[in-house]
Amino acid sequence: MTATIYLIPTYLHEDNLESLPAYLLEAIEKCTVLFVENERTARRYLKQLRKEIVIDDFEWYGIQKAEENLLQQFKQKLAAGKTIGIISEAGCPGVADPGQLLVAAAQEAGAKVVPLVGPSSILLALMASGLNGQQFSFTGYLPIDNGQRIKAIKELENESQRKNSTQIFIETPYRNNQLLETLLKHGHPQTKLCIAADITGNQESIQTKTIQQWQKEHTDLHKRPVIFLLKR
Repeated sequence: MTATIYLIPTYLHEDNLESLPAYLLEAIEKCTVLFVENERTARRYLKQLRKEIVIDDFEWYGIQKAEENLLQQFKQKLAAGKTIGIISEAGCPGVADPGQLLVAAAQEAGAKVVPLVGPSSILLALMASGLNGQQFSFTGYLPIDNGQRIKAIKELENESQRKNSTQIFIETPYRNNQLLETLLKHGHPQTKLCIAADITGNQESIQTKTIQQWQKEHTDLHKRPVIFLLKR
């Protein structure tokens, strides 16, 4: 019996369930096992989708457990032919979120992997930025050390100019303002910077301006979920 793995997106903002397609619930109800980044929030998420869902009917496993033990548990469920759901904290599992290691194990085992449609902050930001959507790269987090961060920004600008590509990156919400300060101080004045904050939320703001234009603004990104995109 071949196992099936559903990659189940979740909301970017919990006050906006409208961004989620209705067929997610149908897939979830086929699952008997759930591997989730955070069990408490995943349980609340399922109840928001359907109040009548019986949470304790699922076997629950936390993705943040010791990696080797988790993989062994996952492989056991694969071998048993289970229907498994993977849910991360926000957006799509395996894309700038946990889940990739489990999906890799599922692929190696020849299981059926089914990615489901849902909001990805990276793609939504790129769509709305007006920057090059034909050639782009996601870098993840930039270095915390300021010297290394400045170097990384210069490298992203050079790469963008060399390949005519959009460079996408993120930061921990409480360090957004420090990253923005470094970008505005050390980025090329004509580099285009898109700041996509609170995507799908009530305070959503997606704006693309040159570094020079951003320098004239007062922008507070503290503790807001943000995607940064630049194009030189």
